[in-house]
Amino acid sequence: MLEALLFAAEEPLDEATICARLPDGADVPSLLATLAEHYRGRGVNLVKVAEKWQLRTAPELRFLLEEHKQQPRRLSRAAFETLAIVAYHQPITRAEIEEVRGVGLSKGTLDMLLEIGWVRPRGRRRVPGRPVTYGTGDAFLEHFGLEDLKALPGLDELKAAGLLQGDPPPLRLATNAEAVDPDDEGEEARQGTLVGLDGGDPTDGRPPLK
Repeated sequence: MLEALLFAAEEPLDEATICARLPDGADVPSLLATLAEHYRGRGVNLVKVAEKWQLRTAPELRFLLEEHKQQPRRLSRAAFETLAIVAYHQPITRAEIEEVRGVGLSKGTLDMLLEIGWVRPRGRRRVPGRPVTYGTGDAFLEHFGLEDLKALPGLDELKAAGLLQGDPPPLRLATNAEAVDPDDEGEEARQGTLVGLDGGDPTDGRPPLK
């Protein structure tokens, strides 16, 4: 019964949803563990993503399905940079994203990430102006196959993969005199004044880079 539910589901299922479908008294965690072991080493695996469960093609067989993969839109470099900053520094405000990138952030870049569910609002910071903060959504974890944010690669892993060179540059504020984002041509640079962060560590409450 559990296998049938997972096979027919269009999206990952959490344990509460599974419990509601199975007979009373079903030991769902034990059943999931048994089924995951059954699928280990097979063409389809039972994996946990964003605290939910889903049957997925084994990663090593991804090449078989590449020609069927759909990619309805192409994200800009600015969007990927913004997504990475949000993932590693959340909760983070728009002004803080611009501080890390060193250029102004167009409204369209953040709107696209919000539309596809990879980024979501996380409330307002308790400082003057009450700026909105942003973090990643479950769709981000599901798309990249991450169980939770602790599974994000650290600095050593990124350097080993050739994605980083040396130490990251120091943070600085973008000013009106600096160039705007090359991917957002025509957008005026935003004011670089950053709202205070309660006088504490600017990374307080955010997953640190490992």
